Amino acid sequence: MSPNIQIEARLLMLSMAAGAGLMALYDVLRLLRLLVRHSGLVMGLEDLAYWSFAGFAIFGLLYQENDGALRFYVIGTVLLTMVCYDRLFSAILFRVLKKLAGCFRIKGHSKK
Repeated sequence: MSPNIQIEARLLMLSMAAGAGLMALYDVLRLLRLLVRHSGLVMGLEDLAYWSFAGFAIFGLLYQENDGALRFYVIGTVLLTMVCYDRLFSAILFRVLKKLAGCFRIKGHSKK
């Protein structure tokens, strides 16, 4: 295989890993929101911080692996991987967590 194709394949794999990693990090943020009640302002600030971090992470990937040249397929791959991760892994994770929450729900005393 030619060195250029190897470099592009490596960049594609790193883009997929970045997308999955960023979505896993967002799952941690969503779990934190389920465990600790947040106001709308705090959630907005968390999202702003997350998406700023995601932008810098993708820029860092392009800068480190591709000398800063913009490759739209890298951005597309990151976004597509994030959507696939959300639809497959995150959806299953939160369905399981919902079922587990039902098992551990504490029944309150009814007032009479």
